Amino acid sequence: MTKQCVDVSGEMRSYIGAGAAMPAVPHGWRLFALGGLAEAPARVAIVAAEAGAELCAADLVLAVDAAACRRLVGDAPGGACRWYLPTDLRSVALAITDCALPEPARATLRLAKSIELLLALLTRAAAGELVAADAAGELLEGDAVRILAARRLIDENWREKLTLDEIARSCGVNRAKLTRGFRAMFRCSVADALTENRLTRARHMLRETDLAVSSIGYACGYRNNASFTRAFSRRFGMPPSQLRQVAA
Repeated sequence: MTKQCVDVSGEMRSYIGAGAAMPAVPHGWRLFALGGLAEAPARVAIVAAEAGAELCAADLVLAVDAAACRRLVGDAPGGACRWYLPTDLRSVALAITDCALPEPARATLRLAKSIELLLALLTRAAAGELVAADAAGELLEGDAVRILAARRLIDENWREKLTLDEIARSCGVNRAKLTRGFRAMFRCSVADALTENRLTRARHMLRETDLAVSSIGYACGYRNNASFTRAFSRRFGMPPSQLRQVAA
């Protein structure tokens, strides 16, 4: 039994289903194998067409012409690259593999989501934003999984007033190990990750909504406008009110 194929375009195909045979793809194409989607931590790897076992085990394989990669982002990732799959991209991948819509709506959604997922992977890989699967360094595997769980908790619950102790307790590590492990894996502190989520969302809301600046700051976790303006200005080089004027 072969994986289900979605012909996205003449330069790309998606292959859906784990434990199934992988059809041959044209020479020079890049294969992005995504596995562990049903359980953390999910991963994505660039593998060779000859890597039969790894391809068969993947829940989803994105096959794309290297020339298309270069045209889209100026580069075509190669080699034995393996990354942890960010939470938001795992959700996109699950929308492809677990789509319950009837045909032809399912085929249309899978085609669109395949393009979305590929572009996100290419742009984040090119920007160095994907965490290498070996980035855990000297952390034990179990601790690395817990640190990843902490990152997911932050990425999904950044609006809440999270503390180091609460995050550590939720993920089953102590505060010191969370602090050291988080910096080792993500090259930033827990506080930095929370701030980046909040300010990135705030920038989006400033550009896409008419909400008052103070309301956006509050919605993004800042209890007063002064602290929001200071943090935003440090991150983006201008206060939120000025960014809104520039974006208008």
